[in-house]
Amino acid sequence: MNKYSAITPEIYSLAEMIRKNCVIDQDLYQKYDVKRGLRDISGRGVLTGLTEICDVHSYTIINNEYVPCEGKLYYRGIDVEEIIDGFTKDGRYGFEEVTYLLLFGELPTEDQLNAFIKQLEFYRKLPPSFVRDIIMKAPSNDMMNTLARSVLTLYSYDEQADNISIENVLRQGLQLIALFPLLSVYGYKAYRHYRFGKSLVIHPPKPGLSTAENLLYMLRSNKQYTELEAKILDIALVLHAEHGGGNNSTFTTHVVTSSGTDTYSAIAASLGSLKGPRHGGANIKVMQMFDDLKEKVKDWTSEEEVSRYLVDLLNKRAFDKAGLIYGMGHAVYSVSDPRANVFKKYVKSLSEEKGMQEEFALYEMVERLALEIIARERKIYKGVSANVDFYSGFVYHMLGLPKELYTPIFAVARISGWMAHRLEELNNPGKIIRPAYKCVSDRKPYVKLKDRTENNK
Repeated sequence: MNKYSAITPEIYSLAEMIRKNCVIDQDLYQKYDVKRGLRDISGRGVLTGLTEICDVHSYTIINNEYVPCEGKLYYRGIDVEEIIDGFTKDGRYGFEEVTYLLLFGELPTEDQLNAFIKQLEFYRKLPPSFVRDIIMKAPSNDMMNTLARSVLTLYSYDEQADNISIENVLRQGLQLIALFPLLSVYGYKAYRHYRFGKSLVIHPPKPGLSTAENLLYMLRSNKQYTELEAKILDIALVLHAEHGGGNNSTFTTHVVTSSGTDTYSAIAASLGSLKGPRHGGANIKVMQMFDDLKEKVKDWTSEEEVSRYLVDLLNKRAFDKAGLIYGMGHAVYSVSDPRANVFKKYVKSLSEEKGMQEEFALYEMVERLALEIIARERKIYKGVSANVDFYSGFVYHMLGLPKELYTPIFAVARISGWMAHRLEELNNPGKIIRPAYKCVSDRKPYVKLKDRTENNK
């Protein structure tokens, strides 16, 4: 470990001061009615803005009371399940159509969609030497860091980087939407090459392919993929493209955009949010949890053994000892996550193509048993159901995608939602977003340096 990465004894000592002096009495949050996480005790978010882009529906109001219901997700007022049903029945890929809908507020005609796809293809090319000079140098262990660094560096190649007119931000957004697959895949290939000595093969994107197809085409050395693989990855992109203005990364987009900053800074901030394991990194945790389960549970068909493992998870005796069953529960949904419901139908088909029905059966069992065990072991204020992360990691595993790319692929999808919200924020200018924090520290007099001792520091 080099000196820049080492944690010195002095740092450990200073860190102890933070642990001692920066503790807030948890009872004060209830005393001052602070909505931690900007959510009330039942999980409903505090209203901080208005949007027309997406509606996450998880409650219905009966006799002035919020009653949990089956989850629904609407893109510009259209049920996402209907959207997916529409393009899959036509045998089409849907991510580009959904991106158009999110950005412009209406479904495209066939001519408009074809022109939009051509526009994305036009922008799907990095500046000269960008791969060599930016992506290949100082590769990071984390692809989200690589992606954010690449986005920030693109600022230097843009002669209108600080122009926040709708036209210019739209142009920047289309470029980023087109480039995210390249930045993600090339960043991963550079990481494998320089850290592990793997062969370095860079495939340029192929015109005429969808975003999902190009991801598989560029990532795989033989450029080959099945139609089912590409179709399921496309559905994954559609389901992850947007999830309302209140999710952590999209709210970050709104917050940073409200300051008047440039597109690259706003999107880099959103990437920083998505990188967190409580947000975009959740599907990796699900996969790691299942890897641990498969190692610890000898009989995958035994409900008794699996249940015992899940109880150990909740009681901090298994896996990472965090007390969580990853992939179960959501900040908003209670009865069901519509994205998980849609995904599950296609996951079954892919498991059959890949010969992984036994693993799919294990996922189904864990989903069913976890609901019962959480209800028994935990005091909960709203229902718990499987969320989209529960199955997305399994899908990416069956597609042979490396874990390092799970969260970047989330970003490849969510950049469409981020840009839609950035444009909405700019098109409806208001105040800079600044919520309040109440200071609860006691007043203290200033003590001159010569009068201080180690005890009262």
